[in-house]
Amino acid sequence: MKAIHERLRGSITPVVTPFTDDNQVDHETLKSLINWQIREGSHGISVTGTTGEPSSLTLEEREAIFKTTVSAVAGRVPVLLGSGSTNVDETLRLTHSAEMLGADAVLIIVPYYNRPSQEGLYQYFTTVARSTALPVVIYNIPGRTATNIEPATVKRICHTANNVIGIKESNRDFEQVTKVLHLMGRNFLVYSGIEALCFPMLALGGAGHISATANILPREVADLYNLAAHGEWEKARELHYHLYPLNDALFWETNPGPLKAALGMMDKIRPHLRLPLVPVSSEHYQGLAKILHQYGVLAKEGGTE
Repeated sequence: MKAIHERLRGSITPVVTPFTDDNQVDHETLKSLINWQIREGSHGISVTGTTGEPSSLTLEEREAIFKTTVSAVAGRVPVLLGSGSTNVDETLRLTHSAEMLGADAVLIIVPYYNRPSQEGLYQYFTTVARSTALPVVIYNIPGRTATNIEPATVKRICHTANNVIGIKESNRDFEQVTKVLHLMGRNFLVYSGIEALCFPMLALGGAGHISATANILPREVADLYNLAAHGEWEKARELHYHLYPLNDALFWETNPGPLKAALGMMDKIRPHLRLPLVPVSSEHYQGLAKILHQYGVLAKEGGTE
């Protein structure tokens, strides 16, 4: 547990789920994306978090993605598999699959839609954590789940289940982040799940970030962590502002719509989404093309590499 606690830091890329033209999971493209991420310096790989469209996937598809990911990574970096669901039995099944397939840790989202109480969250996360030997990272994203897990609840969970080692905070409330680190201690792994807040999260003592932007600029997003880890805060600050236009553009519409459009322009994936998500508007598509051109990832404005 101590070893993965030390390794599970930095830029952990939440890789998109690519689809074929007939709407099936494109495992070959997924392998290609993972290999590119590792070559470009990402510190870890995560799949079937929000960016991976888990609610649009069957359980069997998620398990197949787990298998492909663990195989493609082949131990080169840590693998954090998103095994959470609003259905506890599904979460238990997926978490067991992640463990059997050789994941390094699992990412468990706060259950969405049913808006559980803090007691419900405590019981849910302790039930899941006790079911596995894997390290568990809580995923708090109130904008998607309509429920915020409170710092006191995180502390209570961790006192009951010592394999809960961290939390991904997709939460704009930095007071909450400070409270979590104060209650849990600075060694608790807190990751930024909000792209524009990756730099300030590191300044607070965060363990890194799980940023959709790393799908486009993996080296730069990894360098944001590398610079901070080496105390080069002014360079990290400049990189933070360099990344901001892209961080902003990728959330003009619901993630991963803009991100998949961008990866399509880069000829990395077929930019397909599953309903109810749909392609970005023409206006946003053109705006994304201009921004990507400015970052030098397109051969020409609106084109591909």
